[in-house]
Amino acid sequence: MVNLGKIIAAVLVLAGLALGIYAWTLSRQPVLSGPPPVAAKPSYAVVVANKPLPAGQAIKAEDLRIEQLPMQPTDAFHDPQLVAGRVPIMDMGAGSPIVDQQLASGLSIKIAEGERAVAVKVDESVGVGHKVRPGDFVDVFFVLKRDGNEIDSSQARLLLSRKRVLAYGASSVDGVQKDPGQASGGGARTAILAVPVEEVNPLVLGEANGRLLLALRNPKDTAEPDPKTMASWMQTASPASRKPSATEPLAASDRAATGTALATLAGRTQAVSPTVRAVVAQRVNARSGSTLAATSGAASVEVIRGGKQEIVTY
Repeated sequence: MVNLGKIIAAVLVLAGLALGIYAWTLSRQPVLSGPPPVAAKPSYAVVVANKPLPAGQAIKAEDLRIEQLPMQPTDAFHDPQLVAGRVPIMDMGAGSPIVDQQLASGLSIKIAEGERAVAVKVDESVGVGHKVRPGDFVDVFFVLKRDGNEIDSSQARLLLSRKRVLAYGASSVDGVQKDPGQASGGGARTAILAVPVEEVNPLVLGEANGRLLLALRNPKDTAEPDPKTMASWMQTASPASRKPSATEPLAASDRAATGTALATLAGRTQAVSPTVRAVVAQRVNARSGSTLAATSGAASVEVIRGGKQEIVTY
């Protein structure tokens, strides 16, 4: 018993000594001052305006820079190449993050420089049975009926050649294409074409005064009427009297652009003898009391009433 008590006493002494040494070691360590370290906040690389960007002007690559921001705006960009060339729809200050909602979108960015998007009315017959799709190319034909004033002969001809379809019914090239046959309650009513600005006037006049027809064409077919040939060809008096040259036949697209008169379809473009023209002239003069001169090479006469001139096809 005496030995056991001595052993316990020795163990307690050693434990106290160890605790004293540990306490002395802790007292020798320096005391840290200041707040605890704060974890680094995340940052995001965002494209921002390097200078003020006015609305309506294309953004250049040098107008942009990448900046680390503590938050990531919705629809922000991380690559300046995705923004260069786009057009803001509102003024933007220097350092402003570029977001997609601030940039022009929709059909407007699908139109080439010098073109305009123009809508024309369509139905099943005008729109190739509603088989036209956005991105297709079409020719625009038009039909004009003789009105006895500005139009001396009912005719049909190619009005515009190889125009790109931007939208047809509810489908467009800037979004997911739907079946035009199911749009607008079962049938498309409008087609939007990309038209050079100088050709908008003929298209508007053609639709307002006649009937248009879209003709679908293969996108690899790039044939179009020759402007020089057409300028020379259209100087002739009337569609009924226009004939292709025997030595220089017109190309197919040029022939389509020259048009076909109703009299031609009726087989009335043959030469008329002087005797027949004289008889017709006498009848017209007797009926109207007007001066009449027979036109050459076509079944038509020129009626002059005072200062007004009119071509009458017979």
